[in-house]
Amino acid sequence: MNEVLYKDTGDSVFLMLVGRSPKARVLDLFLAAPYFDFSREEAARELGMSKHTVYRVVRELEELGVLRVSRKVGRAVMYRLNRESPVVKKLEELVYELSRQIAEEELKRTKLSPVEVASEK
Repeated sequence: MNEVLYKDTGDSVFLMLVGRSPKARVLDLFLAAPYFDFSREEAARELGMSKHTVYRVVRELEELGVLRVSRKVGRAVMYRLNRESPVVKKLEELVYELSRQIAEEELKRTKLSPVEVASEK
């Protein structure tokens, strides 16, 4: 079975908005999986980025309070999105609103009403 890495899944709504800088890509990984934690090594592998870059970005995001240490597994330090951070709350709202707008535009484009879509399920 082939492993599917996060980097192979295509751009998220967040990346379509802010671009593909290393910081945006690391942040996107954590926003996409807010209840999971990742070591810096796992994040580097998932994103196809160098460990050095991921280490630097994770440190910056931790200093901003966006990421927090969730636990340690052996020598690996695990990080998780800090969902208590006001910055993270605003980012999640932004992603939600952008996703909603895209869904509404898609409904208009296909000329379906939300009721029609719900009844098709």
